Amino acid sequence: MSRFKIVHKTGFRYGVNVQASYNEARMLPSRDDGQIIFSSKMEIKPHPASHEYIDYFGTRVVMFEVLEPHEELEIVSTSVVELRDPPAREAEMTWNELATAIDRSLELKDAVSVSKRTAIPADLARFAKKVAAQGNPEQTALAICQHIHASMKYQFGVTGVNSNAAEAWAKKIGVCQDFTHLAVGALRSVGIPARYVSGYLHPQIEPRIGQAVMGESHAWLEWFAGEWIPNDPTNNVQATNRHIVVARGRDYDDVPPLRGVYAGAANSELFVSVEITKEA
Repeated sequence: MSRFKIVHKTGFRYGVNVQASYNEARMLPSRDDGQIIFSSKMEIKPHPASHEYIDYFGTRVVMFEVLEPHEELEIVSTSVVELRDPPAREAEMTWNELATAIDRSLELKDAVSVSKRTAIPADLARFAKKVAAQGNPEQTALAICQHIHASMKYQFGVTGVNSNAAEAWAKKIGVCQDFTHLAVGALRSVGIPARYVSGYLHPQIEPRIGQAVMGESHAWLEWFAGEWIPNDPTNNVQATNRHIVVARGRDYDDVPPLRGVYAGAANSELFVSVEITKEA
């Protein structure tokens, strides 16, 4: 097991006063079998009216509104999370068993529906179909993720937050959001349920206890083959005890850390910083 402290600071600078803002934040780690939440809190300035709820995908969401003039909105999420080692895997599923499971589950049916973000080009769909004919669902999913990792170059600044899988594949360049959209879309194209995961990844393979490092939000995926199996196609690894889950959804549109609107004529500038410390 590994224990981490995460301090995620974000918000908007407006330049001049805006009259009010209405927002929702997904910045608190998920409570599930793989994560123990020792503490988590969110501090917002100016102080808002707020409430927390769990969305359709099991993500903790804080909705809040600031109804006073302000030039800057700041949100700081501070959490301490312990990651458990995953349990031993069960027997691998066949394609027929997977199809039966999907028929019986609304959650899995949602996870095989292709969205605009995850629609993939014909050549990638052909590759996915080819490997699906040669192995079971888990073998297929792993081969698809490895192929995307090998085919894409990680480079920041070429794609944007609004990019989709097809645009990233055409350039063969992108960031973790693009790698994940491509993998999710390719898996869904052959009938494997897949969901987009966002959270944090400690950047060091062997983190030093007590050393605070600058990190960032990260994206990976989970596919279903009898159980939800994590994979990080950007780094070509199964999700490890350095991946901290915050949100799950169909694609990025379901999981942005901060989203909102404001009343006022000013432009806004987003700022973000993430600090991660391994505590045990």
